[in-house]
Amino acid sequence: MKKILAFFLLLLPLLLNAQKQITVEDIWSKYLFYPKGVRGYTPVPNGNEYSVVGIAGIVKHSFETGEMTEVALPTLKISEFSNKELKLEDLSDYSFDQSENKILLSTEEESIYRRSSKAFYYVFDKQKEKIVSISDKSKGKQSFATFSNDGSKVAFVRDNNLFMVDLASKKETQITFDGERNKVLNGMADWVYEEELSQAQYFSWSPDGSKIAFLRFDESQVKEFSMTMWGELYPEEYRYKYPKAGEDNSVVDVMIYDLNSGKTTKLDFGKDFDGYYPRIYWLPNSTDLITLKLNRHQNHLDFIRYNTLTQQYDVVFTDDNKCWLEISDEYYFLNDNKTMLVTSERDGYNHIYKVELGGPVTQLTKGQWDVASIAAVDQKAKLVYYLSNESNTLNRDLYVINFDGKKKKLLTSGTGWNDVSFSSNAKYYRCTYSDIQTPPVYTIHKADGKQLRVLEDNAALKKRMEDYGFSKKELFSFTSDQGIQLNGWMLKPLDFDATKKYPVLMYVYGGPCSQEVDNSYSRAMDFAWYQLLAQHGYIVVCVDGRGTNARGDEFRKCVYKNMGHYEAIDQISTANYLKTLYYVDKNRIGIWGWSFGGYLSALSAFKSGKTFKMAISVAPVTNWRYYDNIYTERFLQTPQENADGYDQNSPITFAKDLETKYLLIHGTADDNVHFQNAMDLVTALNKAGKQYDQFFYPNKNHFIMGGNTRTHLYTKLTNYILENL
Repeated sequence: MKKILAFFLLLLPLLLNAQKQITVEDIWSKYLFYPKGVRGYTPVPNGNEYSVVGIAGIVKHSFETGEMTEVALPTLKISEFSNKELKLEDLSDYSFDQSENKILLSTEEESIYRRSSKAFYYVFDKQKEKIVSISDKSKGKQSFATFSNDGSKVAFVRDNNLFMVDLASKKETQITFDGERNKVLNGMADWVYEEELSQAQYFSWSPDGSKIAFLRFDESQVKEFSMTMWGELYPEEYRYKYPKAGEDNSVVDVMIYDLNSGKTTKLDFGKDFDGYYPRIYWLPNSTDLITLKLNRHQNHLDFIRYNTLTQQYDVVFTDDNKCWLEISDEYYFLNDNKTMLVTSERDGYNHIYKVELGGPVTQLTKGQWDVASIAAVDQKAKLVYYLSNESNTLNRDLYVINFDGKKKKLLTSGTGWNDVSFSSNAKYYRCTYSDIQTPPVYTIHKADGKQLRVLEDNAALKKRMEDYGFSKKELFSFTSDQGIQLNGWMLKPLDFDATKKYPVLMYVYGGPCSQEVDNSYSRAMDFAWYQLLAQHGYIVVCVDGRGTNARGDEFRKCVYKNMGHYEAIDQISTANYLKTLYYVDKNRIGIWGWSFGGYLSALSAFKSGKTFKMAISVAPVTNWRYYDNIYTERFLQTPQENADGYDQNSPITFAKDLETKYLLIHGTADDNVHFQNAMDLVTALNKAGKQYDQFFYPNKNHFIMGGNTRTHLYTKLTNYILENL
């Protein structure tokens, strides 16, 4: 036995050396480590089937058996049905009407900002076997095309105006006429609503199809930001409305268009309101519209019910928080037209409440854990399905509970991370499961949790990970300098030797309510890049500091009005903890991050002397005065109210203290975190006489993608780390 063990120990280095070496091109040019999904997966309206896009076309399958039930739109027929205008590969997205006799198809999609796009839309009519454009293509592309519930009409936005088309008569009706770029938008969000309230489409059909509610944004008084677009003899200037912290927002009105009368009504919820209308919802009766009204400090939220018959309104529910409220889509309005289910952090953790509109509020879930989302509601059975981290702070599991808050049941394993997509009748769901070592596995289940089949298990990726010698992430926790328990993950080289000293690269995001340390297979492409670094002998570490998610309001919101302060302390504490580990080279610890992580890597490095040997910031905020008002004021209030909260947590303020190697990277066309942030930090570093490195990507936005850009970027990051850490 000893001889066998000795032989194995001699052979081990040879086995490790035989592992394939990862390259940046493997990751970002060949996409060898990108997990597979299920293309075009969509639960169809009848509740018993789902559809996917495959070789045969758009195909329906039974949830129960998995068998193909219908080829809803055959690949071989698409060209014929559209008079040779379309092919399957032209389709960007699709959706069924409620009868499933029509399919709305989007093609030639162009991104506008993070959540908005425009495309040419077509409707496939199964009975007529025709695919027709919803509008004259010469008028331009459309955004957010949406069926009425009966499938007879489609509403959409074009050139900042709201339109409707009757599919039978092909009559197109223009609902608004004052839309104009950088002045008025109808039915679609302005930049800051889209980015920070997580919604771009702001119109909604009433269930009976008789009315359309929409928001009108007058952004004429919002200040413009400009970006130079390079490449021509005379570069172009791109201008758009961007309200920075403390600056004026769009004036927003809630509007209702009545199809029968052709009239549009503006709802009056009080004058001189300096806040937000983040969501609008129709009640099932098609008479009442619920509008969410959020104050500018974002810690007081009213649910307003407006009756279209009486034109009266009342506040039916209010939520408050001493710091801030997170707007979500966790609002379910029941068929009785008088009850809703919501989530709220009012007891210190995010939980589900049943609200009688204008009446009592009943808490359905309770405990020192957070509900992540309401996944589905079965009104007939009076059941709520939800995702939470009750089993473990780092997990996400599916549970079900009664409307009375009883008979709670865990439906998943309690061992990893689950995301689910339910059928419309809440009888089936698709689960996407992963854990820290396992790429996503897509499965179909009955509502009681019983697995029916596997759609995709990413077995090929798992085998490739083995071939390339992927190391396993390790979860850990430690107590910081300030006595705070923090969670982290660590990735060591495959041939890790505890008697050696290793350099460490810390990755940080750390933004409010984010979570990078969990029991999931997250950020797959960066995970592959960290494996590349591990093959070069680096340990990679990530720690979630104060302000991050999944640990309740106290941990999450202790950063209020002082954002960046505690977060930087916790990253510095992480570096100090790592230096106590016998296998860490305490003189070779680096930190990097992107966006908020870029901000935090700079702030942590600048405020900690020589704690870090190297720091990298990609697309960082360098002064919160430069960032948009909805996000920034949520956590800091306005600069006029809290100047120190802005200035004492700005990397620019501490640029004079830089004592480490530092690389700054930014896209010049970043509409989110403006290039201004990089330029002003560079100015401060120059003024302080500091040496640093910088690289800028012309015409690239916050994601720095397109063509060979990501390969170039990660090659630069890799080389900088190898040379400086």
